[in-house]
Amino acid sequence: MSVEKKLQEKGLNLPVPAKPLGKYVPAVLAGNFIYTSGQLPLVNGQLIEPGGEGKASDENQESVKDAARVAALNALAAIKQCAGSLDRIEKIVKVSVYVASHAGFYGQPFVANGASELIGEVFGESGFHARSAIGVAELPMNASVELEVIAELKA
Repeated sequence: MSVEKKLQEKGLNLPVPAKPLGKYVPAVLAGNFIYTSGQLPLVNGQLIEPGGEGKASDENQESVKDAARVAALNALAAIKQCAGSLDRIEKIVKVSVYVASHAGFYGQPFVANGASELIGEVFGESGFHARSAIGVAELPMNASVELEVIAELKA
C-alpha cells in the first residue's frame, strides 16, 4: 500500500508546510536526499504543547511525545512539498529530535518515539531510521519539541 494511502487510511492529513520564521525553506532537495528544516508541533499555524511549563518532564512526557508526532507530520508535509509525493521516498534515513527539557529529565528517547512511531506506521520498513534525541533548554517559539528529517528519494 502506498504511503499516501496509509496516511488516508489512518485519518492523517498533512498540513500545508509552515511558513519559515527566517530566511530558509521548509525542505531542500540535494541529490537524492531531502533535508527538512526544523519542524515544530504546529496545528493550523498554532503551537501545541508550548515549552516553559510545557517543557518535557516525567509528568508530561506523554503529551510532549504527542507533540513530536505532530512535528513529524509537519516534516512529512515539507518532504511531500519538495518531492511531489511521499510515494517517491525510498527511505527515511535520519530523524533528529530536540526536546525542551526540565533539568533532570532523561526521557528524550521516549518523546522522540512519537515521531519514530508515526514514521514507522506510514513508511513501514523503509521508515526505520537512525535517530538522535537531544535535550535542550529552549526552542523557537517556546516549542516543546523540534525535529529534522533526512529522506532518500527512489532512484
